[in-house]
Amino acid sequence: MSIRVTRRTFLKASGATVGGVAALRLFGGTRPIFEALGKSRVQAAEVEKWVPNVCLQCPAGCGILVKTVNGRAVKIEGNPLHPINAGTLCPKGQSGLQFLYDPDRIKGPLKRVGPRGAGQWQEVSWDQAIGEVAARLKDLRQQSEAHKLVFLSGRNRGQMGGFIGRFLKAFGSPNDVGHSSICEDGSPQAHYLTQGFKAYAGYDWFNTNYILCFGGGFVEAWRPTTLLLRSFGHVRRGRPVRAKIVQVDTRFSISAARADEWISVKPGTDGALALGIAHVIIKEGLYDRKFVEEHTFGFEAWTDDHGEKHLGWKDLVLQKYSPEWASQVTGVPVETIVRVAREFATTKPAIAAGARGSSMQTNGVFNRMAIHALNALVGSIDVPGGVTVQKGPPLSADPGVVQDDISKKGAAQPRIDWAGTKRYPMAGKVYQNIPEFATGQGPYEAQALFTYYTNPLFSVPDVARFHKAIEKIPLIVTFSPFMDETSHMADYVLPDDSYLERWQDDVIYPSLGYPAVGLRQPVVDRLYNTRNTPDVLIQLARAIGGTVADSFAWESWLDYLKFKYRGVWEYGQKSGRGTIQATTFEAWWDEFSRQGAWADPPYAFGEWKRVLPTLSGRFEFFSQKLEHTFEDLHMTEQDIAALKLEARGDELFMPHYEPIRYAGDPAQYPLHLNTYKLMTHAEGRGANVPWLQELHGVHLAHRNTRWSTWVELHPDTAAQLGINDGDEVWVESQVGRIKTVAAIFAGARPDVVNIPFENGHTAYGRWAKDRGANPNWVLVNEADLLGGLAAFFSTRVRIYKA
Repeated sequence: MSIRVTRRTFLKASGATVGGVAALRLFGGTRPIFEALGKSRVQAAEVEKWVPNVCLQCPAGCGILVKTVNGRAVKIEGNPLHPINAGTLCPKGQSGLQFLYDPDRIKGPLKRVGPRGAGQWQEVSWDQAIGEVAARLKDLRQQSEAHKLVFLSGRNRGQMGGFIGRFLKAFGSPNDVGHSSICEDGSPQAHYLTQGFKAYAGYDWFNTNYILCFGGGFVEAWRPTTLLLRSFGHVRRGRPVRAKIVQVDTRFSISAARADEWISVKPGTDGALALGIAHVIIKEGLYDRKFVEEHTFGFEAWTDDHGEKHLGWKDLVLQKYSPEWASQVTGVPVETIVRVAREFATTKPAIAAGARGSSMQTNGVFNRMAIHALNALVGSIDVPGGVTVQKGPPLSADPGVVQDDISKKGAAQPRIDWAGTKRYPMAGKVYQNIPEFATGQGPYEAQALFTYYTNPLFSVPDVARFHKAIEKIPLIVTFSPFMDETSHMADYVLPDDSYLERWQDDVIYPSLGYPAVGLRQPVVDRLYNTRNTPDVLIQLARAIGGTVADSFAWESWLDYLKFKYRGVWEYGQKSGRGTIQATTFEAWWDEFSRQGAWADPPYAFGEWKRVLPTLSGRFEFFSQKLEHTFEDLHMTEQDIAALKLEARGDELFMPHYEPIRYAGDPAQYPLHLNTYKLMTHAEGRGANVPWLQELHGVHLAHRNTRWSTWVELHPDTAAQLGINDGDEVWVESQVGRIKTVAAIFAGARPDVVNIPFENGHTAYGRWAKDRGANPNWVLVNEADLLGGLAAFFSTRVRIYKA
């Protein structure tokens, strides 16, 4: 007999089961039933434990407690001792069990035995895999080509990023290419150029009274998500004074719906709006004069050491960026700009913040500089309710890397991605252009490509470029626990443990200000023949031998972590600070493992040397760092023009507006494409999690958007195109087209269509493969050339029925 189980019958059966259990409890519980079935059916006594860990479904780094029964993980809850989430947890965190028990996890090391992409694999031992990969790497070194190893990485939590960098330096390659240029690198660069620190900022959300959010998914898809949700509830209902939230965005997002006000802005014009707001604040004398006079540089006109006079930012803003000008550029009414400016300046403390929507544009760095300048203007730098600069834990310093002549020569070679050169002066990496740079347009061609926690064959704009380029790279090694698109094309897959099976620290993203860190540890025994990737790097280093091996004196990754965190214990011994105190390091580590988190509150405000590490020791409205970078690179007028910047003179080094560049002829492609993230977006890793797929697109509950992709159109735009809700449509740009389903959405701007990230995989297991469409196939690979940032929001498209 066969039984067909549908979603409806499953839910009915589940409801009946729940009801039955409830009835049994009501009438004396379930024990008599099991006794009636006979003692042979009663299981042995269960061994139940709760084990601390840290979630890795997004960058938030929430502390979790995993319930295990007889060695099997059965439930995940928030860890109340972790200061980020304080016991709460979002849907992504709850779904971690489906990551652990995914039936499509790679069970052990694989070696390709057929053509690339044919799916022909041989299972091999770890010794064989490490030996063969190490032999290929040794050949590179012997041929003086160590620098031709490129290592792409994504979520390098805790010490993992530095460990990869150490491996590359010991090996002899400068090509440590993180993914931040396709994430949100515009914000750290803006902070660096104005405030001197190259990182995300922390924000004292709990104590602010006004939030002006430019292009950030405050309650759905920003970091750290759970902390933002907690702070949102607190400032709205958890205190006597209710904070006001103004969301600046091209789409009526969940964050916009939960805000007091949504300001609909033309794509890429966030900086113009910020400058128009600054104009009103300055003109009406609403800025914080004390902070500006004591802690900023370049606000007023000034004279340099050579006697040359320079324009002040105040004069620039008053001369060029009136609210009338800003209204024309952004589409925001003048009266709205004036009112919001007055509110922001007089409702202290206030925060102006931004994320991908404002930073990942062709003008992203200057957009974010203009937004961040508002914080300095109203004195919200390093004050309660304002912007903070995150402190890290006091870890032990690493010993120096041991280098032979080969590694010294290789590490001294130029980076393959041209980061930090005239082509991308402020860039630390240019991940999205590796397809071109690794195959002929860089200073040399890549001979080996490693990927860790990143999937470039899915995640970069105009992703077809990577699919073509990957064939030309001789050796590809991935560490993915799943057969994602990049692993599908690899030569070796050395599968990583899941985050519930490994040791790893997780230093919090900038947020709370004070140091805090969580600890991952195995909550269950390994399910398969996988290994923790940093242990594999140690083993590769030993197999290569020589000074590469000498640089990794630790027996294991766990030994390395204990070495690093001995510094935290010693700090506590000397200062008496920190949430864990113990007389020996062993006792401290045991307690760290038991609690799952360590922190050192509270945050100390007003440490100006740490908070303002600029050349002037002040917040710089005139960025001396940018000016000196151009001087050091000997940037000519031709070089500046190649960056496609319009400003010249002093204006070039101040927060200003650079017109956004759009890709595509507006006559052929009349609509702007906005790609966005939902709460269920797990950094591209949520598509293979059924629970998250079932929650995908709940804001379009009138139609079934789960397990799929859609394109949102404004009702007027849809009517003009003759498109109805639910129609299959083509979305086409100058680089390609994808087929998806139309969703009529009043929250879309008439000139913008919106597609969510997450689905559209061609690999990645049964839950993800061939579901929906990946918008990266139609995104044009535009960039902010100053910062090397991928411009995800510059693509024009047209839409027509399929």
